[in-house]
Amino acid sequence: MRTAVVTGGGTGIGRAIALALVDQGLAVTITGRRASVLAEVPGVRYAAFDATDPAAVAAALPDLPSEVDVLVNNAGGVISHDDTKTRWLANYESNVVSAVLVTEALTPRLAANGRVITLGSIAGRRGGGSYGAAKAAVEAWTADLAGELGPRGITANVVSPGLVVDTEFFGDSMTEQRLATLVGQTKNGRAGTPADVAALVAFLASEQAGHITGQVLAVNGGAHLGR
Repeated sequence: MRTAVVTGGGTGIGRAIALALVDQGLAVTITGRRASVLAEVPGVRYAAFDATDPAAVAAALPDLPSEVDVLVNNAGGVISHDDTKTRWLANYESNVVSAVLVTEALTPRLAANGRVITLGSIAGRRGGGSYGAAKAAVEAWTADLAGELGPRGITANVVSPGLVVDTEFFGDSMTEQRLATLVGQTKNGRAGTPADVAALVAFLASEQAGHITGQVLAVNGGAHLGR
């Protein structure tokens, strides 16, 4: 049976991805900081740890699969802070360092013809302060990763969502006016859902996607055209 690790798999997009991979027949392990949240996701194993902490990542390795066919780096989010330096470093650590640490730790375990899929954001192309800059860095890192892992038949890609509702991402900051503005920027007139993102990740995780690597694939309803 093929195996998958999904970081940040307890809620929102990560949870939807984990469940989509379970539906594909993979044995899925999800990770995150909150064990109580991870335990609520059906049909998966879980390991609770802080993906930005090298020691915590190393300590969690015995709880992760000995061979990994699919790694989804979903952990991350927007970190707000009044201090500029703290905010920028925190967003880089949450969105870039977490993916790098987990990927490097699991690289020896990646199966031949494996898949590494990292969640980016429309903000990485359109602008979004420290968060957008971090997601742009994810794209640059993935380009290098595709070259490093390619000789083993392993692909590395970025899935880049636009507006996605039904997640914890916006907290209490999403107003009706802002939602209407963001939906109005799409070509199909609707917000994205976790299931929309999970569907693309599930395809990239499949054996049929073996010749797609080093790419940034957008899921944004046409709000930003990746060309």
